[in-house]
Amino acid sequence: MEGLDHVEYLPEPTDKNIVSAVDPAVVGHQVGWRSEVMGWAPLPAEPIVRTRRRALTATNIMGFAVLVSIGMLLWQNDLLIVDLPLEDSEWAFETIGVRELNQQGLTGEGVRVCMVDTGIEFDHDAFDGKSILFHDMIGTSTEPREYGVIAHGTLMAGILIADGHQSGVAPNVTFAMVAALQDDGSGKNSGLESDVGDAIRWCQFEFEADIISLSLGGTPSMMNEREGDSVSATRQATDNGIYVVAAAGNDGGPDDDGDVAAPGNVPRAISVGATTRSEGIWENSSVGMRNGDGFTRQSPHLKPEIVAPGHQIISTGNDNRWYTSSGTSDSTVFVAGALALLLEANPQLRPNSQSDGSCIDIVKEALMNSAKSIGQGEGHHPYAGYGLLDAQKWIDSIPSESSC
Repeated sequence: MEGLDHVEYLPEPTDKNIVSAVDPAVVGHQVGWRSEVMGWAPLPAEPIVRTRRRALTATNIMGFAVLVSIGMLLWQNDLLIVDLPLEDSEWAFETIGVRELNQQGLTGEGVRVCMVDTGIEFDHDAFDGKSILFHDMIGTSTEPREYGVIAHGTLMAGILIADGHQSGVAPNVTFAMVAALQDDGSGKNSGLESDVGDAIRWCQFEFEADIISLSLGGTPSMMNEREGDSVSATRQATDNGIYVVAAAGNDGGPDDDGDVAAPGNVPRAISVGATTRSEGIWENSSVGMRNGDGFTRQSPHLKPEIVAPGHQIISTGNDNRWYTSSGTSDSTVFVAGALALLLEANPQLRPNSQSDGSCIDIVKEALMNSAKSIGQGEGHHPYAGYGLLDAQKWIDSIPSESSC
């Protein structure tokens, strides 16, 4: 109030809304005495210390203007932009034990992995210094190209071979990408089964792959007299000792068609389901069934064989960015990468011109015996397979004198 700027206020201890005006010269002096005189004892009388408002001066205005000018200069030169640390999916790599194998020196060196997908955006920084053989089933490009929705092939390749912000499972494999799927205009990636079949055969005969990674799948044609082209090509590859790792499919839940996707339904192929960070089954991971193509499946070929992380996985995307994706596609690459580490550690199990499927049987037997139970009980589960991938234990379960 005007005329009272020179006073301080002494509130009543029992009601802070009642104050007495006091001369500031005595504020804080004889507090206990005033409390007794005013009848407040034993409660002390504590004054409100007021902060005097300072008048706005030309100096204040100039100082503020200088600060604003400095701020604008920093902003224009990107010096005020704070880059938040990128998230990663190290939890997924650690969950399946591949980082322990990487620390032991296993990187996939010398193992040939062929991936059939939507192509790859190879100018991502995470692929700097990498060598890739690219084959185009969609167009006629001789240079690596990405045809897919959300750069699906680039995402999958990053899980396997990325280097930089996040290192892939097996970054030093000899790598090939075949573009056989593309954006179909409805927000999905699809392709002709004949193209997928031809891509698998290219991986086998032209690239001479040890492992073919298929983050794709279609509905099994069990009622048809003739199997699909991708299934036929997969069967041919596995019968010649080439490892095929394929997605179980993303149609789990009430819309599940009752079996894993083709060509992962081929007996010697490894069909992969997806788990979450908490090691539960991802809700859209496809179910397997005991019977397929007119025969009863037997261990270690029950579908799906294994599950691996496949929910909210961070990997390489388009425009040199990192994206998140979910699906059995992601899980498939984790298993394919772990298999590359296994073959690096056990080169005698790699396919050669004389191979049949016996090496695959040994590796799949070890896969079954090494899988980590995630609550599915004993044996095989239609969603969880034999359990969660344990890459270290998988390698340790390979017989010391494997012959095939």
